Amino acid sequence: MTGKHLFPIGSFRTLAVMGMSKNTGKTVTLNHLLAQAAADGIKVGVTSIGRDGEGRDQVFFIPKPPIRVWPGTLVATARATLARAKVRCQLIDNTGIASAMGEIVIVKTLDQGEMEIAGASRGQDQRQVIKRLRQCGATQVLLDGALGRSQHASPAIADCVMLATGAALGGGIADVIRKTRERLAVLGIAALDEDTQARVAPLFAQGGVAIWDRSGHPVFQARIATLNAGAVLLRHSNVELGTIALSGAVGRSVWQALTALATRHPGLTVVVADGTRLFVEHSDLVAFEQIGARLLAWQAIQVAGITLNPYSPMGRSFAADEFLAAARDAFAGYLVSDVMLATASRSIDSSLRTNRDGPAPNSSLRGA
Repeated sequence: MTGKHLFPIGSFRTLAVMGMSKNTGKTVTLNHLLAQAAADGIKVGVTSIGRDGEGRDQVFFIPKPPIRVWPGTLVATARATLARAKVRCQLIDNTGIASAMGEIVIVKTLDQGEMEIAGASRGQDQRQVIKRLRQCGATQVLLDGALGRSQHASPAIADCVMLATGAALGGGIADVIRKTRERLAVLGIAALDEDTQARVAPLFAQGGVAIWDRSGHPVFQARIATLNAGAVLLRHSNVELGTIALSGAVGRSVWQALTALATRHPGLTVVVADGTRLFVEHSDLVAFEQIGARLLAWQAIQVAGITLNPYSPMGRSFAADEFLAAARDAFAGYLVSDVMLATASRSIDSSLRTNRDGPAPNSSLRGA
């Protein structure tokens, strides 16, 4: 268990742990937060939007660190994972929520040890699981992410996000910092102002797409899937557009339509639910701003901190101290830490390093 808290775990109700890619240290970050909660006597719940804690990565088939739970941890996981748990568990609740690995159940761990966790994949099911964890006594909930999925980091589900980044992104330290900064920019689009909030509130209450003219008068509103809304939006290109709001995902085709409308209508404001709903590149956001458009979030994402993994099992690794110093300089407004480096720096007995996730801070088990 860690002796020093690197992040203020007591300052949130629900925290999502999100990795920039595979092997950036998401599981190690989750383990640190679980250890912090145990050290503070916090009744913590944990679940996953996918599957985590298995012995080998299911994409690259390399060893990965297990999820480490503590006595009293509340875990929401698929029933099939319990047979592989290396801790004793007490069944607390049957949620009735189905998954590919069976019903999601809530158990209380009776020992310290390792578990595989496979949770609900849909956002509405995740919200229900969080509610059930709290009903079972969890005062704080940790959400583990999955490759290519960021919906658990939405403010509609989590209060804040812990972002794990590292050498596995490829390139040198400067490249990783650039890619991380760009991801933060997409996640961190600004919250809307009060006037715009009042205008678009009915849309986000009902879902779909809505358009207003420059005077704030409604032009169009419908509960339609946003991913296929590009053609609908373009039909209104001859109106003097002022604001467009979309409650769901914004992919490439919709973004192209928004860009075309913003080019034709300078000063156009586009409101999306939050940064997790944007499936575009940072360069797209920069170009959108350069043509005079505004992109705002119905709910802004709060980033609680950034964790670093200087080791990549697939290629180049970094000197941990150098990477940490560069990242802290680049992200001065965030709490930035290398969880394993901090643990190693406090170690007196070198055997503690073996007990963490491998023989040294740059161990291959550092990365998931």
